[in-house]
Amino acid sequence: MDSIERTAKTVDDAVAEALKVLGASKEDVEITVIEAGSKGVFGFGSKPAKVLVTRKFDPQEVAVRFLREVALAIGISVQVEVNAKDKHLYINMSGSNMGVLIGKRGQTLDSLQYLTNLVVNRCGVPEISVVLDTENYRKRRRETLESLAISLAKKVKATKKNVVLEPMSRYERHIIHTVLQHDRFVKTFSEGTEPYRNVVIAPK
Repeated sequence: MDSIERTAKTVDDAVAEALKVLGASKEDVEITVIEAGSKGVFGFGSKPAKVLVTRKFDPQEVAVRFLREVALAIGISVQVEVNAKDKHLYINMSGSNMGVLIGKRGQTLDSLQYLTNLVVNRCGVPEISVVLDTENYRKRRRETLESLAISLAKKVKATKKNVVLEPMSRYERHIIHTVLQHDRFVKTFSEGTEPYRNVVIAPK
């Protein structure tokens, strides 16, 4: 529960009730007074106070809590380190058996990253982007794809025939395109539909 409305005789009483339900302190919430309330005259015409109390949103806290819950659900324990820069959260996970979170060619890691972005953005901060990594996988995968792109480009130059790569995520396709974008002898383009879209390296 992230927000709650409460009615009481006074604003302070209404806020106190809302904080009790949320299990939060005043420093953790934002308070909106909907009705200030009034005492009336000689006890007649009095109106109760009404407030809306909303828990302050911390994207880092939301992301970390979600990742730990996922890890717990699949039976592993992770340590989560967050580095916030501009409007990005760079999150590194460490622990034993991290291969489970990486999956085949990083598919599980990519899916978990997508879900984490959804969870964070659902809380009202869609401009924040979450990037997940573990065991330096992203860097190692990038280096592998860069080497693959250069090697296959040489093959295309030699055979003058197209080479079709296996389906990849948009991020990985972008790596291939970027590595070969200035090559004078080959060109790249993507074909197919998600999630089976792939890169084609062709002679110019």
